[in-house]
Amino acid sequence: MKHMSIKTFGNNLLSGVAIAILAGLIPNAILGEIFKALAPKYPFFLNLLHIVQSIQFTIPALIGTAIAIKFKLNPLATVVVASATFVGSGVAQLKGQVWVLAGVGDLINAIITAGIAVLIILIIGERVGSLGLIFLPIIAGGGAGFLGLLTLPYVRYITTSIGQMINHFTELQPILMSILIALSYSFIIISPLSTVAISLAIGINGLAAGSASMGVVAAEAVLVWGTMKVNRAGVPLTIFLGGVKMMLPNMIKHPIMLLPVFTNAIITGLGGALIGTGGTKESAGFGIIGLIGPINAFRFLEHPPIVSGILVFIAFFVIPFFFGWLINLFYVKVLKLYTNDIYKFEL
Repeated sequence: MKHMSIKTFGNNLLSGVAIAILAGLIPNAILGEIFKALAPKYPFFLNLLHIVQSIQFTIPALIGTAIAIKFKLNPLATVVVASATFVGSGVAQLKGQVWVLAGVGDLINAIITAGIAVLIILIIGERVGSLGLIFLPIIAGGGAGFLGLLTLPYVRYITTSIGQMINHFTELQPILMSILIALSYSFIIISPLSTVAISLAIGINGLAAGSASMGVVAAEAVLVWGTMKVNRAGVPLTIFLGGVKMMLPNMIKHPIMLLPVFTNAIITGLGGALIGTGGTKESAGFGIIGLIGPINAFRFLEHPPIVSGILVFIAFFVIPFFFGWLINLFYVKVLKLYTNDIYKFEL
């Protein structure tokens, strides 16, 4: 096994995850709601909706594939890592006599499983030689998949605990609740955790769900402005359209990125609470992605349509994006705490 630092190993894992999540989530994030709206009238779009939704189910396998590529593994080793990651994510579950796909699985455990599979391959790959065709799928694929299933309940416990903490916030005073939930979701949307899965699990609703959307859009706004300075137009556009998790490696490398994100989440969450933006458990994890958050918030406001539309626009676009720009400018130019290079996205 060639010498590799822990930092390099970790960076390869995170870079692969960013690429895979981007490829798996973007089709449905951009087109899903459009196809959903057109499907009742034009059945053809129902097929297209199922296609972009089903692409999401491949995310664990995509994570394994992208990570293997970052490690420059050969084709056999690449598909072995992909298969182990798919198993370790827990996305495939046996219900009675039928295997079903449960969302995108646990992405944190998918990363752990992929790391185990890669490590096994790096250790034994050269030793088994021509027998790799037999031993790698069994040892690295089956072995890493098995270890991934062993860690899965414990990793899921972390996700469940975070959900319970957020659910506890709903019992607090409304403004404080809104700020804390916005803070939580501004972090979760960048992390491997799923905002949608957590929202559905805890049944978040009403003002709390609206606050969750505020947190998501607060993170988006900061990252759009930050990436705009140091990347080509495709990166901020992708983030605006829902590819926030592509910045996970940057967050890990530069934790200070959370400072502007959290600052904007506090302000945006407060603004959403004062305006009274609401939502449902189905809309809470999306923010402005597919306009799901704004549409649901509009339904909750009890004002004349024009007034409600203006308030929703202020809550989801004016406040987060104005303050996202201002906050980043303040931390970069005035306090000089970091440079925009922390937002540089590298494939």
